[in-house]
Amino acid sequence: MRDCRSTLDLRRSSKHLITALLVGTLSGATAAAQQTQTQSPPFEPQVGQAGKDVVWVPTDEKLVEKMLDIAKVTAQDFVMDLGSGDGRNVIGAAKRGAAAVGVEFNPQMVELSRANAKKAGVADRATFIEGDMYTADISKATALVLFLLPVNLEKLTPNFLNLKPGTRIVDNTFAIPGWEPDYTEKLESDCQTWCSALLWIVPAKVQGTWRLPDGEITFDQKFQMVTGSVKTGSGSAKIDSGKLNGEEITFAAGGSQYTGKVNGDRIEGTVKTGADMRQFTATRGK
Repeated sequence: MRDCRSTLDLRRSSKHLITALLVGTLSGATAAAQQTQTQSPPFEPQVGQAGKDVVWVPTDEKLVEKMLDIAKVTAQDFVMDLGSGDGRNVIGAAKRGAAAVGVEFNPQMVELSRANAKKAGVADRATFIEGDMYTADISKATALVLFLLPVNLEKLTPNFLNLKPGTRIVDNTFAIPGWEPDYTEKLESDCQTWCSALLWIVPAKVQGTWRLPDGEITFDQKFQMVTGSVKTGSGSAKIDSGKLNGEEITFAAGGSQYTGKVNGDRIEGTVKTGADMRQFTATRGK
């Protein structure tokens, strides 16, 4: 004879199991629906939103290209942007084949930049770091592409001057206080505000006295501009029209035109006096 109680217990257990499964499924679906409803919308930066050191205002895409043009960015460059925002300067450089890094304090901007780089197909060359632009290591940069205010640029100037001579710095609209740009270009059409690109080339450091075989050169340096004097056995003359373009230096003194290249503690070049041209070498005094 069949055990009716066992059959009844089995049916009750099956019913309870089915009920538990249904409740669990419904609870999971309800939780998922509630989570979807409460998720924050995707981050969208707002023009003028406050940041740690500056408000965010994007550079016009046409000016990004202009800045990259006058900085002569190529695939051989290592480009950096400080306060990189939505990543457009870095992405523009990466599209030209350069390795590029953006330093941005706002973590949401960093994530947005990474997503933008991925959409542009340059995520392998465009890197974004969450960090403080004032403490960022920029020593390996060959070009900086920026949109910063004068107060930011002034604070960063000592870091700029420690870059390798010849490094290019380009900024949207605002000048580095006290440092005349080497080149400026403005978009003349299809641009309403923030339309100028300013370029500086980091100069070699020549301040001080340099020994010549028959005398000495004394340089007084203010960024890329140099003054001073040249003393030789034939007399002393003030330096005129002295300028550095990265490692290249040119100046006039006593009717002669000097053109040379600074290589650490040594300058080698030529001196032209009238039709006569000769070589010269100067070494930094100790």
